[in-house]
Amino acid sequence: MTRTERIVLPPWTETTDGLPRRVGVELEMSGLTLDELASHVADALSLSVREDGRYQRRLDGDEAGEWIVEFDFRYLKELGRRDDLDSEWLNELRRSAEDALRLVAERVVPIELVSPPLPMQRLGEIESLVERLRNAGATGTSHDALYAFGMQLNPELPALDAPTIRAYLQAFLCLYDWLYVRANVDMTRRLTAFAEPFPAAYVRHMIAPGYAPDVTTLTDDYLAHNPTRNRALDLLPLLAEIDETRVRAVVDDPLIKPRPTLHYRLPNCEIDRTDWGFATVWNDWLEVERLAADAERLAACCQAYSAFMDRPVSRWFGHWEQEVEKHWLAR
Repeated sequence: MTRTERIVLPPWTETTDGLPRRVGVELEMSGLTLDELASHVADALSLSVREDGRYQRRLDGDEAGEWIVEFDFRYLKELGRRDDLDSEWLNELRRSAEDALRLVAERVVPIELVSPPLPMQRLGEIESLVERLRNAGATGTSHDALYAFGMQLNPELPALDAPTIRAYLQAFLCLYDWLYVRANVDMTRRLTAFAEPFPAAYVRHMIAPGYAPDVTTLTDDYLAHNPTRNRALDLLPLLAEIDETRVRAVVDDPLIKPRPTLHYRLPNCEIDRTDWGFATVWNDWLEVERLAADAERLAACCQAYSAFMDRPVSRWFGHWEQEVEKHWLAR
């Protein structure tokens, strides 16, 4: 059985508008040049490549939208688009400094593949790309102690109302310890704090019985406890899609791009390992989808986790992830 065959769909496959739900995928890696990565993706999906500066390639021809391959370093990307100083001598000096910076940055900064929002029925294509890139020499998180490479999912929500958002967030908070163990988050990624856990006070507030906020209250609660992009499940793009002014009044970060999706940042990208693939991450994420879609089981799980957190001995010596494995998974 191939990995593609192991990718299954969640309970909610459509939005409230009756459209197929979509998922964006981001993969960080090394081992290939920018042009090699772009060429492999373009060849696999019959796309055309165009250059956008020295550190970014855009791939056109997919009805879902544009694919991007880029050197994931904002300052270098901006430099790579510029040759506009007053003299050629100054431009040459800038390019020399840029080259020196690039040589240092390439040691730790990944090349990133960013998909457009893909219908869930197309997620098998990501699995096939992972296998192709692995065979071409792509390397991932565990290949080097300095690599802090991740794989990120941007699943579109079936609805943007408060009950739906609350259900997904509660499900994620209840399953976080299990997901963290499953993800085996690399030490370098932990030290760089790209995907921090939610504060305990916020978790308690969110899973408390009877918590049923409207969208404004849910947004304000989130911003009060999480004025940062660095959460394992970043809701700032989603909340900005709903009320951008409210979000930017608290977190005015240009990297926040409004979109109707969650931003799941926890997993490593172990693209060079034959026992890892897109399905490895996706099938774990499905447990969040299934718990969010089952109101009765979600309420019971929140109650159980709340009780666990309220018992000091449980918090100090217990293992909630083991409770999740025994009692709260759908599989």
